[in-house]
Amino acid sequence: MSAELQPIYCFADFKIDTRTGVLRNGSGEVALRPKSLDLLVFLVRNAGRVVSKDDLLSSVWNDVVVTEDSLTQCVSDIRRALGDKEQKLIRTLPRRGYMFAGEVLLAAVVERPAAVDKPSLVVLPFDNMSSDREQSFFADGVVEEITTALSRFRSFSVIARNSAFVYKGRSVDVRQVAEELGVRYVLEGSVRRVSDRLRIATQLVDGLSGAHLWAQIFEGSLNEVFDFEDRITESVATLVAPHIQAAEIERSRRERPGSMAAYDCYLSALSKIRAETPSENAAAYALLADALLLEPDNALLLAHAAWVLEHRITMGWPALGANDRADCFQLARRGLEKAAGDPTVMAHCAMALVQVAREYDWGMAVLTAALDANPNNLEVVTAAGIAHLHCGSVTDAVALFDRAGRLSPRDPFAHIALCGQAHAQMILGNYETALAWAARSLAVNPNFDATYWILIAANARLGRMEDARRYLGKLKAIAPDVTIAGIRAGLPAKDPGRMTAILDGLRLAGLPED
Repeated sequence: MSAELQPIYCFADFKIDTRTGVLRNGSGEVALRPKSLDLLVFLVRNAGRVVSKDDLLSSVWNDVVVTEDSLTQCVSDIRRALGDKEQKLIRTLPRRGYMFAGEVLLAAVVERPAAVDKPSLVVLPFDNMSSDREQSFFADGVVEEITTALSRFRSFSVIARNSAFVYKGRSVDVRQVAEELGVRYVLEGSVRRVSDRLRIATQLVDGLSGAHLWAQIFEGSLNEVFDFEDRITESVATLVAPHIQAAEIERSRRERPGSMAAYDCYLSALSKIRAETPSENAAAYALLADALLLEPDNALLLAHAAWVLEHRITMGWPALGANDRADCFQLARRGLEKAAGDPTVMAHCAMALVQVAREYDWGMAVLTAALDANPNNLEVVTAAGIAHLHCGSVTDAVALFDRAGRLSPRDPFAHIALCGQAHAQMILGNYETALAWAARSLAVNPNFDATYWILIAANARLGRMEDARRYLGKLKAIAPDVTIAGIRAGLPAKDPGRMTAILDGLRLAGLPED
């Protein structure tokens, strides 16, 4: 077999990934000495065939002279690792050799993938559509501010302002610009003055196809020009990132289906995380785990794997491994070690610290640093809001959720901030308001368990038991094993009072205690 082709063999409850030399089962990695693993791989490749001891010694140990004791010891190691006491998988045939008797499936034969470069963006100088020279200076200032704000994101790279401004005053095709600068996305815009009003039009364009991915018009008064500039910068910086992310997910599906590259696995996992279901969550974790075999120090993969487990624990979904909490904490620790200041990585790892490890002060400190590093990152803003909801200031939580909703009400994860607002209102005793926010969350994503917690509890607290029980039925349809004890166990306990109104309302509606 070509050295570049690296198969993955599956049998019983095990998988051998020959790309990384790892034996795994449903609980994780299974320890096996290198020579024992080599012997197992050889037997699996020859499944159903009797392999003589001489063949095994010459193939596994090559030119090294060893005795049959080494072979016997390795076979014992393998049987111990596989739990094969009755020799159903590896059979000894006296005076003939050994045979692997299990059914083997070839899951994949792949080449170790080349790295997929992260996307890149250029912000072109905005066109001044009026004769007022002052507006040209204003437009240049806006572009510089937007470029600086976008450069805080680590999920894509931004071309420096000086390189972009060589195109100032030139009529160019964005596809030509993309080719010359080697970028995938182009942000362009124009400024127009109408009396004492300013209008700025912006659009994000795919640099390869020329297709428009997003566009928005901003209007403001000359009397508030600096506030107007800040508002444009904040909005554009916040909205561009999720649109690039969505385009990258679609590009990966279209151009690299089934790719094992770490970046593609991350994108595929992200689309599954958004589904908010136990099965898709598990599929996302499997993708991230496979990608981490290739790039074990990839901070983005570590952070999102921690996030998947954190979310699973918080929702009270069935465990994926023997100790999801410990695995989540370790992933978060490793992610922070490799974060290199990436706010997205810091935010997801911090949520694992707060929600799962109950390291409240540590998690809040990391989230504060992430928010300082990029206040326009919606994932960071929302995570900080959730953390404040449970461990900090409810007032600050409301403000952060307000900011997230104002900046990007149609973000794929908007339901989390909307549900966070509903939770905050439950804490404050505003049950009608909580219902309104929860209804908006439900409209964005009908699979989010926590939204149903609010809808059930708020209606029950208001005496609307018919509505409460109707939503309880919907919750049980997507989470049949849900209990009050399970919900409580999955959430931070620094201030148990933050969940009292919700848990009491769930009890009133008839949700079982355990």
